[in-house]
Amino acid sequence: MLLPKKVKHRKWHKGRHRGLGIETRATELNFGPFGLKCMDYAWVSSRQIEAARRAILRYFKKGGKMWIRIFPDKPVTSLGNEVPLGGGKGSVDHYVFPIKPGRLIFEVDGITEEAARKALKTAGDKLSVKTRFVKKD
Repeated sequence: MLLPKKVKHRKWHKGRHRGLGIETRATELNFGPFGLKCMDYAWVSSRQIEAARRAILRYFKKGGKMWIRIFPDKPVTSLGNEVPLGGGKGSVDHYVFPIKPGRLIFEVDGITEEAARKALKTAGDKLSVKTRFVKKD
């Protein structure tokens, strides 16, 4: 799974889900001719990214290349079950990437459009956001 090697602050504030705006970075295909674009607001966990990555790799037959355009660096904390109030903030449980609409998640190259469409559709099913297949014009 994707995890940061070193962090400046171990625990972050949760932040507000404003639901405003669209992504301005990583919105166009830069590496491969096919990609998977996000169409929703969500937190995508490192487990979901790993599951989607494995789903894409299943369609590469001795070829192809894949780029992951997101990296989960936001820590999410949690307390154990049946822990009473007080006692502070919980320990870091997992890492997520807060994603906005328009952001490219994956790019692939070296496979046919049909295989890329299938692979990215399967990968999109593993994620907690609505996604769309995009290709270079």
